[in-house]
Amino acid sequence: RRRGRGRTKETGACRRYPEAVFELDFFRQNPEPFYELAKALWPGPHSKPTKAHKFVKLLSDKGQLVRCYTQNIDSLEVAAGVPADKVVAAHGNFDTASCVATGEKVDAAALREALFAGEMASFNERSGGLCKSDIVFFGEALPARFFNLLAPDFGEAELLLVVGTSLEVHPFASLIDLGRPTMPRALINRERVGEALATRLTAGGSGFNFTDAAVVPRDVFLPGDADATVERLVAAAGWELPGSV
Repeated sequence: RRRGRGRTKETGACRRYPEAVFELDFFRQNPEPFYELAKALWPGPHSKPTKAHKFVKLLSDKGQLVRCYTQNIDSLEVAAGVPADKVVAAHGNFDTASCVATGEKVDAAALREALFAGEMASFNERSGGLCKSDIVFFGEALPARFFNLLAPDFGEAELLLVVGTSLEVHPFASLIDLGRPTMPRALINRERVGEALATRLTAGGSGFNFTDAAVVPRDVFLPGDADATVERLVAAAGWELPGSV
């Protein structure tokens, strides 16, 4: 899911400005389209963790999770009960907010209140300039924590699970080629992706190879719905998803 945007309804801002809504230069010139979209994207009572999210919690509970790297911006991993320090939100989320002009943090709850009250102009004025949730826009760097944890996490990991993604957005897509060259990797997805991938974080990375011709046969494709697939995996392990009856 690209930056987690695909799971929200289309708004007028999306129709009029497409990807420009998430461009930093466009935001500086005209923040209103993003503010309109942010109200639809902001996680609320309608945002519920899926079985795939609960699977990540189960792995954490079992002491099997090194880290969960996510492109989604809805914080549903933490909502499912995954400890926040076990999650790296590579493209940010709504949990924190900053002033674009000063780089200083602002109160995310106060920003949300101003956003839904239509009072962002006065909030920005009080805060020293344009403010937004800490969602990574085009033109912004990914969080430092993302890069700082890559080497230790992938050095420790013994298995890589890749769930529900197009593997089109870099540098996130390049993560599949980190770690030991013999580390098993499983793709849980509706379609095969990440093959012959020109990665950017590694030298010589080539993505998945699900064929019998692989020099190191380490990649497995588990096709279908992610929730249904993790249910089968959990059952095969003799486990139970959190919240299951």
